[in-house]
Amino acid sequence: MTWWAWMIIGAILLGAELFAVDAQFYLVFLGISAVLVGAADLLGLAMPEWVQWIAFAVLSIFFFFSFRKALYSRIHGQVEGFRDTLAGDSIHLADTLAPGAETRADYRGTQWTVRNIGEKDIPGGTRAAVVKVEGLTLHVSAE
Repeated sequence: MTWWAWMIIGAILLGAELFAVDAQFYLVFLGISAVLVGAADLLGLAMPEWVQWIAFAVLSIFFFFSFRKALYSRIHGQVEGFRDTLAGDSIHLADTLAPGAETRADYRGTQWTVRNIGEKDIPGGTRAAVVKVEGLTLHVSAE
């Protein structure tokens, strides 16, 4: 394939990444690989077509495994200070909560179902430790 065909393929793949909802940078690295194969041909590195396709595949795989995860996590990474879990937090309970019982409580601006998984009563007006989160249910125990 000619150098300009590789460049067009690369440009199409790079442009498609912009319009894809969330391609997760797969098309970027395919596009970069196509542009590099085209650039090699443009610079006079004559390769048979089958070698060009192998070079394209090898470059694509190399870029996927070397750079994609780091780039994706940098662009779509976690917000600084944000934790994935609420475990370890503390919640204020207005009602007394017996072991195994449930109640509703406001936490972080949302109504949650709160279940006491501890072996002691949690008196009303005190705080409880969040042990784990299961869906919209906070599993708590006495602090």
